[in-house]
Amino acid sequence: QVRSYDEFVQRVGEADVVSASGMWKNDIIPHATKLKFVQSISSGMDQYSKELLGAKGIRLASAAGVNARAVAEHALALILAVFRRLPEARDNQHKKVWRGMLGDLTQREDELGGKTLLIVGMGRIGSHLAKLAKAFDMKVIGIRRDPKAGTNGADEIYAMDDLVKLVPQADIVALTCALTPETTGLMSATAFAAMKPSSVFVNVARGKVADEAALIATMEGSKIWAAALDVTAEEPLPAASPLWTMPNVFVTPHTAGETRAYEDNVIDILIENLDRLWRGEATLRNQVL
Repeated sequence: QVRSYDEFVQRVGEADVVSASGMWKNDIIPHATKLKFVQSISSGMDQYSKELLGAKGIRLASAAGVNARAVAEHALALILAVFRRLPEARDNQHKKVWRGMLGDLTQREDELGGKTLLIVGMGRIGSHLAKLAKAFDMKVIGIRRDPKAGTNGADEIYAMDDLVKLVPQADIVALTCALTPETTGLMSATAFAAMKPSSVFVNVARGKVADEAALIATMEGSKIWAAALDVTAEEPLPAASPLWTMPNVFVTPHTAGETRAYEDNVIDILIENLDRLWRGEATLRNQVL
């Protein structure tokens, strides 16, 4: 086990197998002279250069699905926190303020029943979020790369190209998709502008799936009611970012996928893939390369 990137660089030359995620940088590849296999501990794989790893014959597998339930639950927690104004309640608690009932109905806590949730990405996370949302009597509209692959629990399913057309129907827009060249900037300034003023934006995907400058402009202008973010374009979120202090933005530090069982679940995938490699099998679980 290494705890710093410098130590990682110093020791990686000893390794046949690496299990990593956030500490991984592609600059380490030239130092990894014995490396045969990388088991990522995350489902997101945008930090790995498939070209550089492939050129060295290094196999790569993700931890896709290991935290799908956790991320979906976190997304729902963010939605509930915003609609029940829990961040404000916590702040008031620290200030010893007992807030009375709000006379302005547009600012009061709200219920989820009857709301429309637009889920962008209907894979493992999105499909589980759809299931949770249905338990709260919400209507679920799903968007996925291939609508013919099924609804995965949504009431309606559409293609990614339909995003801007569907956004005006949604009370909540939740990003749960992978970051790919196709999804980078998918939640564009045009998509934000199409959201209802009363709606909420939730991102548990990757920060760069949304145009962050457009998001900031949207929130500064109070064009939508609130945003709840577990991910940002740059992480950690820079101290100068206005997202830190916006009253209508709730930020968690990319913790949606963290659970007490996370490491054990990743180890199960790692051991299975090591067994497959030992047997000389061509296919890995969650294979990327």
